[in-house]
Amino acid sequence: MAKPAPAPRRAMTRAEVGAFLDALAAANPDPRSELHYRDPFTLLVAVVLSARTTDAGVNKVTPALFAAAPTPEKMAALGAEGIGPFIRTIGLWQGKARNLAALARALVEQHGGQVPADRAALEALPGVGRKTANVVLNVAFGAATMAVDTHVFRVANRTGLAPGDTPRAVEDALVRRIPPERLRLAHHWLILHGRYCCKARTPECWRCVGAQWCRYPDKTPAPK
Repeated sequence: MAKPAPAPRRAMTRAEVGAFLDALAAANPDPRSELHYRDPFTLLVAVVLSARTTDAGVNKVTPALFAAAPTPEKMAALGAEGIGPFIRTIGLWQGKARNLAALARALVEQHGGQVPADRAALEALPGVGRKTANVVLNVAFGAATMAVDTHVFRVANRTGLAPGDTPRAVEDALVRRIPPERLRLAHHWLILHGRYCCKARTPECWRCVGAQWCRYPDKTPAPK
């Protein structure tokens, strides 16, 4: 996880949080994951593969992988050696191949080949941590969870939306500060906002729909 952006002078108020989210919602009323998937299992695989890898990079390798192994049973049958050739172009592919093979076996042996809609059960699977579990619960099962990736971590700290020193601290702060009925979509708004506007090196503050509520003191001016 990247270091937090410079802390704002103060966190947003709850009213400002609401206004900031209203602006993101107006700009993107139907936000969705950019990972390509067919069902909870293929989503879980894609999210595991996305660690330290862009969604675009994952989407390049999953069509062939999912064609060969669309179910936990077939993924387990491939094994790490069979999975590896499909994912060689993405980061940490060897460890991910091992995790996917073990994860698929666990789904078959412990869950009847189904992805569990339960955080503890998800986090017990090989290669699945809290962030991955939150994404699967949110996207596949419609749960009001907040997955804190590097984009969400940066946006929450930089803007003052929910400053925190660790991903879990940011997640807890976001859950406290965002109304429950908005959490599911807020997860996507913040990821996409960080990916395309509130970028790591040079945030594009001049076109940010929420700039007036953002507490970042060094806003980037529009290019000349």
